[in-house]
Amino acid sequence: MIGVIAKLTIQDGKEDQFEQVAKDLMAKVKANEPGCLTYQLYKSKKEANTYIFMEQYASQADLEAHGQTEYFKAAGPGLGACLAGAPEISYFDSID
Repeated sequence: MIGVIAKLTIQDGKEDQFEQVAKDLMAKVKANEPGCLTYQLYKSKKEANTYIFMEQYASQADLEAHGQTEYFKAAGPGLGACLAGAPEISYFDSID
């Protein structure tokens, strides 16, 4: 399995807009990607503008397929318009 953590910093005042786009994306991922085992957005308790997506994929192919979906590509501009900087994305291999 592959774990992904995407840390996103959002511009002041754009949190609601970001959350709406992210919630729509989460619903589509959960409904259409059986190889995506976890896809959940979290908001920091300490930093109001900081969010993370915690993701878990069954395989590298599932991770790659996620990035090629039409709904992921379509969400990009909406999410990007809310960002205060580039996302920090970290990849992890599971330890069994």
